[in-house]
This record gives sequence, structure tokens and C-alpha cells, in this order.
Amino acid sequence: MTPSKPLWIKSPLAILADGDASGGIVVSGGKVVELVPAGRSPTLECTAFDASRHVVLPGLINTHHHFYQTLTRAHPAAINKELFDWLTALYPIWAKLGPDGLRLATRLALVELMLSGVTCSSDHHYVFPGGLEDALDIQAEEATALGIRMVLNRGSMNLSKKDGGLPPDSVVQDHDTILADCERVIGKYHDRSEGAMLQVALAPCSPFSVTRELMRDTATLASKCGCALHTHLGETHEEDEFCVSMFGCRPVDYLEDCGWLGDKTWLAHGIHFGDDEIARLGGAGVGVSHCPTSNAVLASGFCRTRDLEAAGVKVGLGVDGSASNDSSNLMEGARHALMLNRLRYDATVTHLDVLRWATEGSARCLGRSDIGAIAAGKQADLALFTLDELRFSGAHDPLAALILCGAHRADRVMIAGKWTVEDGMPVGIDVGRLRHEHGAIAKLFAEAT
Repeated sequence: MTPSKPLWIKSPLAILADGDASGGIVVSGGKVVELVPAGRSPTLECTAFDASRHVVLPGLINTHHHFYQTLTRAHPAAINKELFDWLTALYPIWAKLGPDGLRLATRLALVELMLSGVTCSSDHHYVFPGGLEDALDIQAEEATALGIRMVLNRGSMNLSKKDGGLPPDSVVQDHDTILADCERVIGKYHDRSEGAMLQVALAPCSPFSVTRELMRDTATLASKCGCALHTHLGETHEEDEFCVSMFGCRPVDYLEDCGWLGDKTWLAHGIHFGDDEIARLGGAGVGVSHCPTSNAVLASGFCRTRDLEAAGVKVGLGVDGSASNDSSNLMEGARHALMLNRLRYDATVTHLDVLRWATEGSARCLGRSDIGAIAAGKQADLALFTLDELRFSGAHDPLAALILCGAHRADRVMIAGKWTVEDGMPVGIDVGRLRHEHGAIAKLFAEAT
């Protein structure tokens, strides 16, 4: 069989890590192999794709999500509540989650993300009611079928309400069961090689849902197996009060005490940190997944992104769960990040900042140097947007227009050199059928008020 020729994506609007490639990008073997200068042709013999209508971005990278929550968007039991009340309302409903529901929730979330330009997503799955022991296997199967990169976060909760935590007994597991499955999932899915499609992170849910012992033992296991660590931290003032009451210290102190203060840790939200805590996080090389939409929906507060970056903290973007965002759209989240950070700081926070967080910054949070930018040798993960809609008419700066005018759907997406979205539709997915099947299962959750 004759190998296919390299693909020359001809575009004057490619956003690159280095060099002038306004003549386009050459992709071969799943990687970017050449950046073509303006007015030049590739040095390789290529098949050409005319992307002159497109703005070509590095594939967006989502650093925090809860796919299963697509089944409980805008649920009447939880709308218009802040975090602890919102969780208390939803935990009993999430206890109904089963394999079929998780499979369809995962498929829908991944398709929705991909349509927004996402080429790699992390998912923090921490709800394990009886019968859902194979949750991470289901997610790995769905990501593989769609051809999208994914970090499987083996989440956990073992501190239930009867022991002083927030979740009910119906959604927690015991310490030994959790760690045994963490080892199983790492052995089966954690690929440390360049261009990995699946990786694993260990992710106890939050200070108010896991024990100190589980936090420490998880850190030890992650170090042994070469995995990253992820958890929610610094999200609300209630969390601060819980940590002081339960553990006798603030969340960052607790993190350090548990052996988590290192460069393989990234945190979701990271809102309520003091100056000294930000300095400690930066000095340790910790990452923060900024989740602007969820932070606004739950009225949690403003993440201090500029201060975090100045201190050396890696900042990426996340959509967070689709019950605290009600969307799985990272390009939309980038626009929200711009607006909220201008309110927190000023107009010098730019569209370039939020696009950097959604690509290079997110890659750094996940410990990946092979994705997050368009450069020779990087993985060929690309998001191509058009400016054809009415919302863009009159826009003069194409890149600024994506954020300021509200781009929300990619026209084409490439992952590892393969098209996964063409003409605004996911390849190989019957969207109408997915919407029907997912909606039918979601109705069961609507009845559990």
C-alpha cells in the first residue's frame, strides 16, 4: 500500500509557536513537519487542503470537566445555588448514574468539546455508585472511538456525610478499593510516550469528600507510577472554613501536608488563595485550571490568573462540569475568561492571554510538551474556525474576532493528523441519534428531584 502524501494546510491565518508560516502547515505521520513561509511551497510533495477561509489554531485543551454532569444540566433541584448547597442537592441524583448513562454522557461531552475546537480533554470522574466500577474503562473506550486525546482522572470520594464530609454514602468508596482501582487503571491506560492518546491522573475529589490518609496515599502511588495529581482546591470560602474546622489548616497548607505541593499537581478553580499561598504554589510549579463559567454560575469568585502566572503557576482553562456550566464549549469559556478577568484586572488582559491559557497553558498543566502549539515536531492537533457567520461581519482582526465576537463552533478539527470534525460536524457520529439517546437517559435524572 502506497503511504499517503503529507497534507499541506494552506492558510494565511495560522497561529504558530515560532516562525512565519503564513504559507501554511505541513502534516505527516500525525505531526507538524514543516511551517511554510508566505509565498513559498512546502519542501515535501504534498496533498493540499485550502484553508484560506479559516483561522487555524492549536487544538484547544480542556483541563477540567465532569462528563457525567451533562445528564443534569439546569436541573431544577440545583439551579441558583452556590457550591455546597448545589452539591448536596445533586449527590443523591448522581447516585442513579449507571454504565449506559455514563457512556452516553461521555460521548456527548466529548463531541460537544470537539465541536468547540478541543483536541484533548481531562475528565474528573469521582462518582462511583454500585455497578459503575468500570467507569474509566467506559470513558477510555469512548475517547478512543472518537479519536480524541484524553486524560482519565481516576477520581475518588471516601469521606461521606456520616464521617464529617459532604457526599452521602451512596456515592463513595472505601480507601483500599479506590487505590486498587487506581493501580488497575494506570496499568491499563497510562501512556507516557510522546503523542499519547490516553493518560491517567489520580484525582481525589476535594478536601470535603476524601480523608487525609487517602490524599497522602494517592500522592505516594502517583509518584511511584509517574502520574499527575488533580483535585478541586480554593474554590469557595466554605471550603476554607471546612479545612480549618476538619484539618486545622487552610487548603494550601493541607495540600502541602499531604505531599501534593509539586509540579505534577494541577488544581481546579484556585480562587481563594492569599499572596503567600500563590507564591508557594508558583514556587512548587503547581498548575491551576481556571474555570470562569462555572465560577460565575456558582458565584464562587474571581480566579487571580495574572497573579498566579506572575508567581510561576501554570494556568490553563477548563469548562468544568456541565451541571455548573451547562455547556461543554471551551471556546465559549475562553470568551468568558476574557470578560471576567477584565473585571478582575483591566483591559490589558487580552484575547491572546485567554487563547494561550486554552492551548499552551493547558498543555503545561497536563504535563504535555507535545501539544498546545503549532510548531515543527508537535502533534498535529488543530482547530480551524471560519468567520462566515453574521456575528463576524465587520470584524477586522481575525484572531481577536474569535474571542470578542463569540466563536463557539469549529468548522474543522484535526487530532493526531486525522480530521475528526469536517464542515462543522463530527466524523462518524449521528448527532441526532446521540441527542435522542442522551436526552432519554437524562429524563430519568429530571424525575429525581
